Amino acid sequence: MMSFTAQIIYRIECEGHPTDQYEEQWRLVYGDNVEHAIAAAREAGKKEEATFIDRHGRTMCWKMLAVKDIQPVELKNGGLLFSMLREAEMVPVPLWAATG
Repeated sequence: MMSFTAQIIYRIECEGHPTDQYEEQWRLVYGDNVEHAIAAAREAGKKEEATFIDRHGRTMCWKMLAVKDIQPVELKNGGLLFSMLREAEMVPVPLWAATG
């Protein structure tokens, strides 16, 4: 059995209407191969769907949209679980820089 990280995306609905909010979760799943791990991630994601009444009396729903990504992971001391590379957009000249 292999271990995988699964990125699961939920849509947040208020009173049955989609909002502009989404939740991203990273979960650990096991499978004999990638296909089994995706099935396990879908099952875990569906189990975490929730409906509740918020403090304003509105019915809120977390609905699983998709398993966005799945990656094998080696469970050992110092093993990499997640990595994200972000590139900064360079500003050619700061807006506050003196000119001339």
